Amino acid sequence: MSSVSVDIKDDRAVTHADEYGICHYFLIGLSYLLSIIFFPVALCTNIKIVQEYERAVIFRLGRLLPGGARGPGLFFILPCIDTYRQVDLRVILTMDSVTVEVDAVVYYRIRDATASITNVENVAVSTQLLAQTTLRNILGTKTLAQLLADREHISDLLEKCLLEATTSWGVCVERVEIKDVRIPKSLQRALAAEAEAQREAKAKVIAANGEFEASKALREAAVALSDNPAAIQLRYLQTLSTISAEHNSTVIFPFPIDLMSSFMSMMQRNHPEQKIESPPEYPHSSSSNYQAPLLNQPHQH
Repeated sequence: MSSVSVDIKDDRAVTHADEYGICHYFLIGLSYLLSIIFFPVALCTNIKIVQEYERAVIFRLGRLLPGGARGPGLFFILPCIDTYRQVDLRVILTMDSVTVEVDAVVYYRIRDATASITNVENVAVSTQLLAQTTLRNILGTKTLAQLLADREHISDLLEKCLLEATTSWGVCVERVEIKDVRIPKSLQRALAAEAEAQREAKAKVIAANGEFEASKALREAAVALSDNPAAIQLRYLQTLSTISAEHNSTVIFPFPIDLMSSFMSMMQRNHPEQKIESPPEYPHSSSSNYQAPLLNQPHQH
């Protein structure tokens, strides 16, 4: 994948070089010659300065000059054929001290041509600077969560402030949009970890609520079964049906204590020589108590 990208860039560079032609190099040579002839003047007009927080993108005869953006510091441009655009790289600090980079787009039109010339020196630059400072002031009063959640509200507030300030310039601000909000990668990881922790906490709360509701249902079922002995027998039959459907090697059948006592009494009458221990008596208020029989055979000496 990377080799293909390099090949494409090289092909484009060769194509651009082929498209320049003789006229292109002639104009460049003429510009260098004029800069040498008028060196004192060129020293003042052709050397530009960009601040530490700025970069300059240079276009030569409408084409992007190779080498990337210039700055910070001094850089040289050729007269008549070079133009440049300064880009502000400063970041914004939100109210909760989070560093963010915000891209905004402002759409405006000239409403009064006379006012745009007489009331302001450069209407385009002035509108741009005003939009930057106003956006920085607004975002300084917002937290990161508000910035990410209320983009539309921030755009409306910025549009209102710009409209009030640029009316006297003959400018009508029609629309303002927050295009992009970039935060550091370390903060992105922290936000992702926080979101994951919140999801886990929410899942635990949901599970705890489910267990609480299940315990309430079990308590209500226990009360209903204790009030209706017939329901216990139905539950008993349902349990036996469930056990028989499974592949178990051992099956335990619970037996009511009342029936077990009658059975043991009958065995005691039929086999008086055997010692049969009666099951212990348990206090019970319903037939929900069960006990398995316990038979002890006499020891042989």
